[in-house]
Amino acid sequence: MSRPVPVGARAEVSKTIGPEDTLTHRHPRLPPVLSTPNMIEMMELACFQALQPYAEADEITVGTSIRVDHVAATKLGTEVKAEAVMESFDGRFYQMRVRAWQQNGDGKVIEIGRGTVGRAFVSMARFMRRLEEN
Repeated sequence: MSRPVPVGARAEVSKTIGPEDTLTHRHPRLPPVLSTPNMIEMMELACFQALQPYAEADEITVGTSIRVDHVAATKLGTEVKAEAVMESFDGRFYQMRVRAWQQNGDGKVIEIGRGTVGRAFVSMARFMRRLEEN
C-alpha cells in the first residue's frame, strides 16, 4: 500500500518540441505544431513523477481519467513545460491538476493546456499478471 500523498505534491517536466511531437508526424498534411496527445503525454509524465516518490515495493501509478483542454498552438523548437499538482484523493484515485505552458521571446508565459488527470497506484506484478490473463 502506497504512503499517503500530501495535497500539493508536484512535479514539472520540460521538453523542446521536435518533429516527432507534432501533428505533421501523425499526418503530413497537418501543421508542424505540438499534438494534443504529446502534450497529454508530458502531463501524464509529470503526474507519474509527482506520485512515484510515495509508491511502495513494486507500485507504480497508472492513468484512470483525463480531462484536458488544449488552448494554444506550439511551434517546432519551442520549449514546453508541464506541471502536475496533487489536488485530492478519494480513497483509491488521485486527482491531479495539470497544466502546460511555453514562454514567448519576451518571457511572457503562454498557457497551452490545462485540466485534470486521475491516477491510481497499482502493483506492477499484479498488473502484469492480469494483463497476461486477458
